[in-house]
Amino acid sequence: MNYALWIVQGLLAAIFLFAGGMKLVLPVEEMTKQMPLPGLFLRFIGVAEVLGAIGLILPGLLRIRPGLAPLAAAGLVIIMIGATVLTLAGGDIALALIPLVVGLLSAFVAYGRWRLPPDRGTI
Repeated sequence: MNYALWIVQGLLAAIFLFAGGMKLVLPVEEMTKQMPLPGLFLRFIGVAEVLGAIGLILPGLLRIRPGLAPLAAAGLVIIMIGATVLTLAGGDIALALIPLVVGLLSAFVAYGRWRLPPDRGTI
């Protein structure tokens, strides 16, 4: 179970680093064309995604406060709930499956890391 959690955490970290990094690098005008949200809010989401990605990996890797990893995963679940709702509101039901699956994987990490004993929750 520990190995499965680490694999999912690594994949989620890569996804959120990419998605959050793009929200931080792209011009605000480009982002607001694609998403009907204010530019500063999209930047905030980008920062939250990057910090969440870091929070998925570093606490367990460095063995410093490993209890932060499930909190980071839970925060990313909240972001993915919002992304799923916004995608559904836009009328793209099939496209809403992507944030839904990512959110479910984040929920799996949050639940798994809260349930595992701290000594087994690290590499």
